[in-house]
Formats: sequence, structure tokens, C-alpha cells
Amino acid sequence: MTTSSPSPLSYKDAGVDIDAGDALVERIKPLAKKTMREGVLAGIGGFGALFEVPKRYKEPVLVSGTDGVGTKLKLAFEWNMHDTVGIDLVAMSVNDVLVQGAEPLFFLDYFACGKLDVDTAASVVGGIAKGCELSGCALIGGETAEMPGMYPAGEYDLAGFAVGAVEKSKILTGKDVKAGDVVLGLASSGVHSNGFSLVRKCIERAAGNAPATLDGKPFKQALMEPTRLYVKNVLAALAAHPIKALAHITGGGLLENIPRVLPEGTAAHLKKGSWPRTELFAWLQKTAGIDDFEMNRTFNNGIGMVVVVDAANAQATAKTLRDAGEQVYEIGVIAAKGDGAAVTVG
Repeated sequence: MTTSSPSPLSYKDAGVDIDAGDALVERIKPLAKKTMREGVLAGIGGFGALFEVPKRYKEPVLVSGTDGVGTKLKLAFEWNMHDTVGIDLVAMSVNDVLVQGAEPLFFLDYFACGKLDVDTAASVVGGIAKGCELSGCALIGGETAEMPGMYPAGEYDLAGFAVGAVEKSKILTGKDVKAGDVVLGLASSGVHSNGFSLVRKCIERAAGNAPATLDGKPFKQALMEPTRLYVKNVLAALAAHPIKALAHITGGGLLENIPRVLPEGTAAHLKKGSWPRTELFAWLQKTAGIDDFEMNRTFNNGIGMVVVVDAANAQATAKTLRDAGEQVYEIGVIAAKGDGAAVTVG
């Protein structure tokens, strides 16, 4: 009696489509090519990407940052809006690197899914490439992982990693911040990529009664508006003015991010109403039913980047940033901390 041997199983039968992965790489290559800059020696395609620190740096210090997009991805899946979350991915890391005074040099991404949809992945990576291009950062590598059974159909996860460089003598530490310094706020483009667990609860609570538009944009677009990239404009301001500290307003909002760049014994006193109240944040606060303290601890609340400067340089720095296209507001001052909070809004 003979028994038949089982039919062969291929990697594709197991749920991994190598051909789809190859097709995605071919779609990505021209997108990545647009981001190439000085220093790139070898990019996408090798086992490792090669980058040479530009020779104009005398004492380069490398600054790294990594982040994801968070539960904003859940709305991208639900609303089939995949073209901007890649910009979010880049912005969350390069804006962090910028805070040290560093110029972002290169970026790598990690895209993981259960079953690879080439069109969706190409849309996401297209956003990543656009974010890199807008911030002068080369997209030189990454990883696409197809893992059957790990993710529900139609879902994926994203992570990114940025490396920048700054002259050792020009690293921003905030150590020179003192009482009397001025706090400038650069407007955010919306919720950016933090607080979306609460945003999604607000959408559920609205239950079909959400406004058609917010701040002149369709409701979904207003919420999915990508994180603003501050890199080029702030680097220009850094080259022209003696900026003392920068703070990227991400998870923890204004209340928890500004203290990260303040020396011990100092506090930031922000003036309520010194920057515009957008329809988006007004709707979120009303729908969530939370107070001002919770808003400023959860969301950027309209300010995506904080710039601390000496009072004598405040107007000139603000003008440089405005001329570059930023919306700039004088939102507060630095004072002695005493027994109070590190950040107050009143």
C-alpha cells in the first residue's frame, strides 16, 4: 500500500508574497530617489544603507530619534486615507531631532502587515518620501514585513528612525534659558499624531453628528491633516538667531513637553488666548467634556513647536520664522519656578 506525499507548500501558500514585496520595492525606488542628498553613499537595495556625514561639519554629533504614528492609523484604516500617515511618521522623528539643533540627515522606515497590499503600502511610503523631501532628509532604507496572522486584514503598523547631525558647540540643551526669556509658539497643522485614542472616542461619541467641516476643511481631512514639518524653517532661524531652546509638542501636550527643555528652577508662564483657538480643538474639548488643563496635557492645542529666545531677539526671530511661512505667536515668558508648576496657562 502506497501513500501519497503531501502537495508542496510555497512561501506564498503560507501567506507571504515575495513578488508583491519586489513590486513594492520597485514602486518605492523613484520616490526615495527624490529624497537623495549629500552624504548618501548607498541607499535602498543593499543590506545596509551607507551615509557619510557632510564634511562641512567640524565636530559632528549624531542625534537620533524614533517614533510611530499611534492610533491615528486606526482612522487611516477605517477611512481608507493612507497618503498622509507617512508624513506623520517622518515628522514625529525629525521634529524631535530638530529640538537638539540638529539637521536631519537620513530616515529609515518599518512597515509591517499581515498581507501586503502594494497600492496601500506604496501610498504610505509615498507619504514617507514626501515628508523626507520636505525636511531635507534622505530616505535611504527600511523594512517591509509581511507576517500572516499577526495583523487583521487591511491593517498595518509603522515605525520610523531618523538620524541628524549638529556641531558639538551648537547643541541646544536649554541650559541658558533664564527668567525674562520669551516663549514663541509655532502653529500646529491640527492634532498631529498624538491623542488619537481620545480623538477616536470623540468621534464615537459624536455618533454621526460630527460637523461637516472644521477650520474650512472636511471633517475627516481636518483630523487626518499630517504633522507639520518645522525642520527647514527652524534651521533657517537657528542659523540667523541665538535660539536658546526648542520643544516639540507631542504626547503630554504643552504641560509636559516644555519642562523637558527648561533648566531646574525655571518655569514657563503661558498666556491663555495668546494664540488662536481653532474649531478643531474647540470641538474636541466640547465633545470630550474636558477642562483646559486636560486639553493642554493631551493635545498640542494649536502649538506644535515652542521656541525660547532672549527677549531682545524675540521680534527678529519671529519675523524670520513668519517670513519662512510659519504662524508665530508670542505665547508666554520664562520665570523663576518657586513652588509652582513648571508650566502654567492663564
